[in-house]
Amino acid sequence: MNDAWKAILWQQFGAAIDMLENAMHACPDRTWSNSDEKPKWVNRDVVGFWYLVYHTLFWLDFYSSASEEKFAPPSPFTLTELDPEGLLPDRPYTKEELQRYLDYGRQKCRASIEALTDNKEQARRTFPWGEISAAELLLHNMRHVQHHAAQLNLLLRQTIDSAPRWVARARS
Repeated sequence: MNDAWKAILWQQFGAAIDMLENAMHACPDRTWSNSDEKPKWVNRDVVGFWYLVYHTLFWLDFYSSASEEKFAPPSPFTLTELDPEGLLPDRPYTKEELQRYLDYGRQKCRASIEALTDNKEQARRTFPWGEISAAELLLHNMRHVQHHAAQLNLLLRQTIDSAPRWVARARS
């Protein structure tokens, strides 16, 4: 992949991550871990805004990893998100913890884009839901981040009648 395409890909992926970060910062403390204000589309019993942020960051990290075997989220995060039973973390994560995870994921994602070569972009990854090239996995990952950033913005609109604005390009 040439440098121009890497820059374009990062500008858009970074913008999706920035939108997620903006939603995190806009969330009032009363909404952060309040399971009564969880999105109606979430089918888990005890989750709130924090969980959607965590879920998004976990998969950003996972899909930015070289392989499932080499994947290990940073502390205090665990592999519970991979559990087919849908196990939840032991406690709600704080904004500060998830901000550090977001920063970690942003750096890891950007490094994975920078490391792309013509050979690496065609490398195949296999998941329970299908097989995909490394290049397409980046787009899949970006869509996942943007999907949940939009959900979080909708939740903010529903609960505080405000949400962050659209981010056109990555800030960093």
